[in-house]
Parts: sequence; C-alpha cells; structure tokens
Amino acid sequence: MKTFVAKPGEVEKKWVLIDAEGLVVGRLAALIATRLKGKHKPIYTPHVDCGDNVIVVNAEKVVFTGNKRDDKVYYRHTGYPGGIKETTPKRILDGRFPERVIELAVERMLRRGPLQRKLMRNLKIYKGAEHPHAAQTPVALDIAKLNRKNARA
Repeated sequence: MKTFVAKPGEVEKKWVLIDAEGLVVGRLAALIATRLKGKHKPIYTPHVDCGDNVIVVNAEKVVFTGNKRDDKVYYRHTGYPGGIKETTPKRILDGRFPERVIELAVERMLRRGPLQRKLMRNLKIYKGAEHPHAAQTPVALDIAKLNRKNARA
C-alpha cells in the first residue's frame, strides 16, 4: 500500500464562518490554525495547502484570560539600531484595527515560510458582524460549544 499524498488540484476547500464574540484568543487561534492547515482532514499533507478558508467576525469582542489584555506585550523591530517597539493587546483592541490581535496569534501558530504566507491569505478577519463573503455560503462553526473553556462570559 502506498502513502497518500494530496496534490493541490485535488483538495476541496470549504468556507467556514466563526463568530469570535466572547471567545478566548489563544484557543480560537489554535482552532483557526488547525483549520487553515487542514489537519482536521484525513487527506492532510504537510507541504500542501489542504485547509479551509476561514472567516472570523466580531474580532473586536475577543477576550483574554487573566491579565493578558494589559500585561501581554507584542514586540516588533523597525530594522534600525534601537528600533524595538512594543504594544499591548488592550491598545490594539481599542485601536483602529482590532482584528490584528487574532491575526498575530494565528500567524505565530503556523510554521514560517512560503506556505504560511499562502495560508494566511485564506484567513479573513472582520471587526464587525458583517462580511462580504456571503456568496461563498460559509458554514458556521460554533467554537464555544466544542469546549467550555473556549468562551468567557
């Protein structure tokens, strides 16, 4: 018996809709990363984009456990000497682009490289409840029902 290897043309991609209201960021990001990579499918192949397209709405209403909203620090470097910048999730969520918190969490759960960049293009995050992908008829995925720890009141 030969080992099955999926080819990019054989993969059937679905659209999944996730409502992030009240969900814990880390647990949400782990489930999104699994869906994007395709590890939930029996045809999973590590070097092929086998995953689904994921739409996340209400990104501004995600929650952190403990004091992470205030204490967690995101670092980035400008490329110049002494150019390290830092910010907190609270500042990002209260700012203009709150969807970046989920984007950063998912991006850091995927292995770096060309495949990661391709998988991140399959992720669509919106801060409000509206999204322009109704024509793709996404299937709603209720993450709060999967485990009681996934959501906070």
